[in-house]
Amino acid sequence: MNVPDHAPTLMPKAAAPEAFTDAASAVARLEALYAQATRFLFDRFNETLSGARPEARMRAFYPEVRITTTSHAKADSRLSFGHVASPGTYTATITRPDLFRNYLIQQLELLIRNHGVPVVVGPSATPIPVHFAVASNPAVSVPQEGVLDFPLRDVFDVPDLATTSDDIVNGTAKPNPDGSGHLAPFTAQRVDYSLARLSHYTATGPEHFQNHVLFTNYQFYVDEFEAFARQALADPGSGYTSFVSPGNHEITDADGGIPVLPKMPQMPSYHLKRRGGQGITLVNIGVGPSNAKTATDHIAVLRPHAWLMVGHCAGLRNSQSLGDFVLAHAYLREDRVLDDDLPVWVPIPALAEIQIALQEAVAEVAEVEGFELKSIMRTGTVATVDNRNWELRDQTGPVHRLSLSRAIALDMESATIAANGFRFRVPYGTLLCVSDKPLHGELKLPGMATDFYRTQVSRHLLIGVRAMERLRDMPLERIHSRKLRSFEETAFL
Repeated sequence: MNVPDHAPTLMPKAAAPEAFTDAASAVARLEALYAQATRFLFDRFNETLSGARPEARMRAFYPEVRITTTSHAKADSRLSFGHVASPGTYTATITRPDLFRNYLIQQLELLIRNHGVPVVVGPSATPIPVHFAVASNPAVSVPQEGVLDFPLRDVFDVPDLATTSDDIVNGTAKPNPDGSGHLAPFTAQRVDYSLARLSHYTATGPEHFQNHVLFTNYQFYVDEFEAFARQALADPGSGYTSFVSPGNHEITDADGGIPVLPKMPQMPSYHLKRRGGQGITLVNIGVGPSNAKTATDHIAVLRPHAWLMVGHCAGLRNSQSLGDFVLAHAYLREDRVLDDDLPVWVPIPALAEIQIALQEAVAEVAEVEGFELKSIMRTGTVATVDNRNWELRDQTGPVHRLSLSRAIALDMESATIAANGFRFRVPYGTLLCVSDKPLHGELKLPGMATDFYRTQVSRHLLIGVRAMERLRDMPLERIHSRKLRSFEETAFL
């Protein structure tokens, strides 16, 4: 049954915008508005599924936060976020304020303090798609088109790509329809889209993701991460509180059982949790730049404090040995998956805070320092390609390019993760471990791989963890470098 064109639109009772000078109170209001809107859609959707014939269109709106400034007063120039670039009105639609509570309070506190004006909270003009309104309830799913006896979009709002793009972070967004500027790097629909994708690809809910994310390309690192997590849970002084595996299975003690899912997700994720989201997440993205882009596209909406790649690579220099570390300070980008969003001529700078944390972690775990670090680690350019069997092609072209770039290692994920970190303003870094040297006749063969993995993976994983713990202890404004910000930026991190 189609809802007639002249049918009324049913909506929850409209709430008047309200000004706040206290960030926590503003976020509480965002939560109340979001809960009211999603509860309305959830109830109406359940009524529809139970057989009630829809007589009207059902609609509810995301809440928004709005700020208006009239002064050109300069904010603290040491901060890369927390202030708008010029006088005007700026808005952001908000989803899941319960999930983003700490983040929102932090960002709004900075805005209120830096500009000395209140923020205004009220309903936005952007409808909430019913798919996203019911997404947090696992007992309810939206049927595919054709299952119901009427088109779903005739009754409820569905996802709209017009408000689900990366235009804001890519710097191509126009002002909002009301003339206001953008306050946050993502719209509410873009965030909701990624939250749903994260659950699908990783088999863990977004609420479990921590502020510090490690990416790897081998299962061996997952096994070591679980072993480290159990040791941490056995130590009351570690500060870690639980470990979450795919399927949202959570253990709080070192001996807790972890079930194996009958079907693993494409990019399984594991979360060693700490209060305030200050723990560590490990994502096994597998092999290839496409997975690396997919994972970072969606994790970026959670606004992590840092992400690092810790995986294996091909060593390109004869002086390297299997098991040596490579600390990337530049990237040769031949992954191709980000060329439309971030052209290859855009430099991807090394971030000092990340580089120092990684180098110090290598020194700590390997128990070497100073000039002796050069015996086990090289710093240089990492080449990332989209062809796993690049060695089988005519070597004249590839080897010449690698030589010109001064590359010392090659993989299929690192430049993608770093470039997307740059694009999304998420601090990034790369520490790889040499697992083969194809240009020098040392291929990754089964026997060699077994010995290599046994001796090196545990140490490499621990280095990544220690680096993240160093970054966790840094002030947030130090980690989020101004190198990642463009001429005109959103106030929200």
